[in-house]
Parts: sequence; C-alpha cells; structure tokens
Amino acid sequence: MSFTAKILLAMFLGIALGSLLNSLQGFAFTTFIYDYLVLGLFDGLGQIFINLLKLLVVPLVFVSLVCGVGQVKSGSQLGSISLKAVSLYLLTTAFAIFSALLIASFFNPGKGMNIEGSNSFIAPAAPSLKETFINIFPSNPVSSMAEGNMLQIIVFALLFGFGLLKLGDSGQKVRVFFDDLYKVILEIVNVVIWISPIGVFCLLFNIFASLGISIILDLINYFLVLSSILIFHAFFTYSLLLIGLSNLSPITFFSKMRETMLFAFSTSSSSATMPITLKAVEEKLGVGKSISSFCIPLGTTINMDGTAIMQGVATVFIAQAYSIDLTLVEYLMVILTATLASIGTAGVPGVGLIMLAMVLQQVGLPVEGIALIIGVDRLLDMLRTAVNVSGDAMVACIVAKSEGQLDESIFIEK
Repeated sequence: MSFTAKILLAMFLGIALGSLLNSLQGFAFTTFIYDYLVLGLFDGLGQIFINLLKLLVVPLVFVSLVCGVGQVKSGSQLGSISLKAVSLYLLTTAFAIFSALLIASFFNPGKGMNIEGSNSFIAPAAPSLKETFINIFPSNPVSSMAEGNMLQIIVFALLFGFGLLKLGDSGQKVRVFFDDLYKVILEIVNVVIWISPIGVFCLLFNIFASLGISIILDLINYFLVLSSILIFHAFFTYSLLLIGLSNLSPITFFSKMRETMLFAFSTSSSSATMPITLKAVEEKLGVGKSISSFCIPLGTTINMDGTAIMQGVATVFIAQAYSIDLTLVEYLMVILTATLASIGTAGVPGVGLIMLAMVLQQVGLPVEGIALIIGVDRLLDMLRTAVNVSGDAMVACIVAKSEGQLDESIFIEK
C-alpha cells in the first residue's frame, strides 16, 4: 500500500470511528472506551506523534537554513530570495482575505441570526508594533531554540549562514559538518513518516470522538462558505500563480504535494508538518536547498493564507450575525490589518484567534462574536493548515524557478 493510501485509510478510519463513538455517547460501554481509549491510549499516542514532529522542527530549521545560506553565491542573491519570498507571502495573504470578504459578502453566511451579544469570549492580548519588531531579533539564540521562536531562529540561522558564506573555502569543514547533520535529521524524518499513519488515526479519532460531525450542522453556512473559499484559494489562486510566474504545471505540483497536504490536514500544524514539507519540496519538486531552507521555515512562520481567509469569512459572518453593516473603508481596513498581523503575531500561540480579535477591534465589531465560531474552528483549522502548507511550497517553487535553482527534471518526474 502506498503512503498516500495509508494516510487516507488512517484518516477515514479515524473520522468514521471517532464520529461513531461520539454518536453513541450515553451508553455505559462508551464511557469506558472514551476514558481509556480517547482520553488515554489514543490521546497519548497522538501527543507522542506530535512531539516527535516538533522535536525535529528547531534542529531542521536551523541546520537547513545554515546549509542553504552557505550555498548561496552572494549576499545580494540572499537579499533577492528574501525579497521575492516575503513579497509573495504578503501578496497571497492579502488576496486570500480579499477573496474571502468578497465571496462571503455574496453568500451571507450569518444573515438572519440577529444575535444581541449574549456570547462571551476573552481575546488574548496582541503584541504591540514595537514588541513585534524587537522580538524578531534574538538576545539569546539558545533560549530562542528552547522556546521554539521561529522568527528568532531564522534570523540567527541567516546570520550564522551568512558568516559561513563570508569564510569562503576556509569554512568548508563547517559546511560539510552541517550537510552531514542535515542528512542525519532527514533519516529521523523518514522514521517519523513511517509511523505517521498510526499518529494520524489517533489524532483524528480523538478530534471526532470529542466533537463529532454534528457540530458542523450548527454552523453549516459558515462551514461551507469557508471550506469552499479555502479550496478555491489553494487550487485556483495557487495554480494561476504557478502558471503565470513560473510556467509550472499545477497538476504536477498538487500531485506531488498530496501526501504533505494530507499530513498537514491531519496534524493541523504547519510547524509539525515542516519536516515533511521540506523533504517533499526538495526531493519531489526539485527546489534547491538554498531556496527551500529559507522559504519553507519563513512561510511556516508568516504565511497564513488559510488563517487570513478565516479572518475574512468570520468578519463578515459576525457582522451579519450582529446585524452590523461594514463600509468599503472598513473592508479595506480588514485586508490591511489581517495582512500585517500575519507577520506581527507569527510567534504567538493561538495566532488565528489573536489575529481575528485584532481585525474585529479594528472595525468595531464585537470580539465576543468569536465564541460563535470557536466550536467548528478546530475542524476548519485542519483545512486551513493544508492550504498554508501548499502555499509555502508554491512560493518556494516560484522563487527557485526565478533564481535558476529548480531542477525541472525532478519536478516533472513521475
């Protein structure tokens, strides 16, 4: 059985059996199963699986970035790669929220709810603009790695790699060491991939045993509108960008990214999926290490197209649910705020809700409206993560093609 088939089977069994158990709650035997399997065995195995993935993220980001920057020909090329990647990430995020606002306004997912502020939600505090910029630069790289602060790790790795680049031939021994270390980490990634179907089953079984499928029915309009826009953005917007900016086949791209997207869907974490994404981008899409090692960690940190789409749909949904009309200027403010917030809140836990709270406050909508969508947000987060991961890989391909670091023989290889 292929890896894709194993992941699909694990997903199907996890969703089906978890939903079945949820529907049978109330029977005596299901209490035992829920306590010892859902909260016990499967939750434990799922958490171990996620921990193994997260274990690889920090060393992989640091080592791959140092290797990648060490292979760049000059500082000006590094600047060119950085500018292209950041510009594309911001562009796709802005377009994502624009299309979400436009389509959601047409379908009116919250119309007729007429809510009068009976819900409660306490928004987490968002960092100030000053704190955002200060926190990008690490004072202690060891502490940054211990805390998993991706932006700080990226900055330190870039500086370390740039110093290695400046050494020239005298830094060859250090470069060889990091290249060998990178290969060791990839071997560990292969082990985690091998056990991933078990982890995927445990994660999805727990989610659907706890939430059930029926929760979708309560917010079916919101769920369908948001899901449709996410799918549209991934397969239409990314396809247009691939064809227009790099003349690459979207069919080939999505065919080779399908396993990674399924993996991202199952884990609901771009960071946890990063080792798998890096491996796929280099080995299946043919992106050079100097590009992939920069674009993928950076994209995982600041590229939040899926989250931006959620901001747009949720803003329209909450405005309509509370019978509040938004002006064109307020819609433009939503686009600007969500785009900039995707970078400003990158390293903060619960980033999606923090960004949404910032957007709602900016246009004067009740923040407590987040309580309306929080029930289905966990399920939609899986789809958002798959969109984010595919966007990271798409940008890596476009930047690699423009820099002459895409091996097209690998990209088109079946």
